[in-house]
Amino acid sequence: MTTLNVRVWRGNEDGQFASYQVPRSASQTVLDVVTYIQRHLEPDLGYRFACRVGMCGSCAMTVNGKARWSCRTHVAKVVQGDALEIAPLSNLPVIKDLATDMTAFFDKWAAAKGQFKGAATRHDAFASVEPASPARKAADAGIECIGCGVCYASCDVVGWRPDYLGPAAMNRAWTLVNDVRDVVGTERLRAVAGDAGCHSCHTQGSCTERCPKQLAPTAGIAGLKRIVAKAAIKGEL
Repeated sequence: MTTLNVRVWRGNEDGQFASYQVPRSASQTVLDVVTYIQRHLEPDLGYRFACRVGMCGSCAMTVNGKARWSCRTHVAKVVQGDALEIAPLSNLPVIKDLATDMTAFFDKWAAAKGQFKGAATRHDAFASVEPASPARKAADAGIECIGCGVCYASCDVVGWRPDYLGPAAMNRAWTLVNDVRDVVGTERLRAVAGDAGCHSCHTQGSCTERCPKQLAPTAGIAGLKRIVAKAAIKGEL
């Protein structure tokens, strides 16, 4: 049986890598590797996972230098010889080992006005949204985000300036700006138009390249830049 030489981050921000020998197996995922270490070699290894099938996004980690879902990343596709390096997501405080504090990520989601707010009540008829409308198609392109944090961890701008809202928060803002039922569009545009908003994006595209859901936050941010500019010219901001 062949083995993997696995380096796993242990501790908090000031931790270090520890090395482990893990048996290789067919169709083995990175999450399988981490689980093996926790169950057989290091019982107190801290990490997150839930669904194991790419639906929850909680198992995101940095694998050989790139943020990925560990449950959907097969070892055979990322291993370098027989070596594998597994670390917590970048741009987030480390709680313990591979588990990061997602508070800032979701606080920025809220700061970008990422909550839907409508005017209808339970007594009104259901709102009708035309599926073929340009706004609906624009929203559809980004609406499948599950908040895994891969794009946030992959964004160099977040690393340069920690107050930057980040691609996930602005992707969410983009979907809501295009939701005809939402009634706080102008307030949302003000939220993403500030110094830490859409205009801080350098359009490097790392978020789009690494999104496990194949979304394009870069395109949504570009859309926000256009809408913000038009609103500013009209004096609406």
